[in-house]
Amino acid sequence: MPVTTPSYCTREQVKRALDIKETARSDWQIDRAIQSAARDIDSQMNRVFYPADATKRFDWPNFQYAYPWRLWLDQWELAAIPTSVTSGGVTIPLSACNFEPVNSGPPYTYMELRRDLPYSFGVGSTPQRDIAITGTWAGCPSDTDPAGLLAAAVSSTTATSVTVSDGSLVGVGDLLIVDGERMLVSNRASSDTGQTVLSGLTTASPSDVAGTIADGTQVHVNEVIQIDSERMLIVDVTGNIATVKRAWDGTVLAAHTVGARIYAFRALTVARGQLGTTAATHINASACSIHRVPALIKDLAIAEAENRILQEIAGYARAVRTEASTGNTRAPASASALNDLRDRAYTAHGRKSRSRVI
Repeated sequence: MPVTTPSYCTREQVKRALDIKETARSDWQIDRAIQSAARDIDSQMNRVFYPADATKRFDWPNFQYAYPWRLWLDQWELAAIPTSVTSGGVTIPLSACNFEPVNSGPPYTYMELRRDLPYSFGVGSTPQRDIAITGTWAGCPSDTDPAGLLAAAVSSTTATSVTVSDGSLVGVGDLLIVDGERMLVSNRASSDTGQTVLSGLTTASPSDVAGTIADGTQVHVNEVIQIDSERMLIVDVTGNIATVKRAWDGTVLAAHTVGARIYAFRALTVARGQLGTTAATHINASACSIHRVPALIKDLAIAEAENRILQEIAGYARAVRTEASTGNTRAPASASALNDLRDRAYTAHGRKSRSRVI
């Protein structure tokens, strides 16, 4: 199942949590569970946790029982200060607007016009769609984490493959950002690192874990590499020596010759120009980043995806268990840990009901 909508964790994170081996079947199953979990979280939290650039319109007056200088954004929350605000087609300077809550946002849940300046809502000829706000919308800040550099130029606006310099920083399901363009990562493939095995990793032994290469800066901790048909997880890089876990992702432990090429999973299949951005060309070595999902939401997404996968494997029979005391008495299995995580995530990030001014 191709990844087509933003998710809150990656395929690789769920595989690590469940120790699932690399197969086409498990990829499809995991991607489906991740997307299902993300939409379930949206519903649980009454907000979304991915950014989208758009213009939203609001009626004024809109029967929100609010002060005349206040506009509640309701389910449309701003991830950052917007780029423009208009009322009846008349621009209201951003300097005349306060986006709230000032001390805990973003996300911003409402805005107010400064009462010391001569601006007001409702200046158009109709109350319908009187207010227009253009900006980045999300139920969380539009923060990012670094994700290396482009390893090759993207010379076309229709290309669906990009290569990054560090495969440990980007996974399937991530929202990759390059020069302001958002791309949704739907798959990964290996690409040549330019490095070869100089020594080590030449025996089919799980204790043969130290490989010497010409330039240790060209590989990264937590990156999956492939030599011949065996995949390995890099757990440490010291100088030009990479320490690995052998036979990773269900591949077979094998001997390798000195001079064998080293590949890493850095070639990404992406959907271009996502969430209000426009596909563009990008030069080699452009800085890459990924959207930062709030930590509790990421944890919950992994847990929800795990739960779906395990329930599916068990034929949705995991709701009961055999009691050790009798050997045959069946009782509901505890879901307290997952429920506790849901509660903590909602407490921290759920959109609650607001108090209206009467």
